[in-house]
Amino acid sequence: MLVRERETPEGLLVSVCDDDCLGETYENSEITLAVDEEFYGGEEATEADADTVVDALHRASVANIVGERAVDVAIEAGLIDADRVLEVAETKHAQLMWM
Repeated sequence: MLVRERETPEGLLVSVCDDDCLGETYENSEITLAVDEEFYGGEEATEADADTVVDALHRASVANIVGERAVDVAIEAGLIDADRVLEVAETKHAQLMWM
């Protein structure tokens, strides 16, 4: 999985995606989800295991998570409710916001 963190005026923004999702676009009748290099990849992104992903998500103010494995890691950690996950074509997408 790839994790990218960036500080914003609103707090830490974390983006996580499965490696094989990077550069892909997923569509269904309602949603187009582009997993682009600029947001999910780049030099600031790092390869991460499940523990690293969970740590980053705990520190995030807001997170975007794409891919079967990445979303499942967040669900297993109790950070995402499985009933709130979007199925977009052949992948999963979830967002996290701490309030």
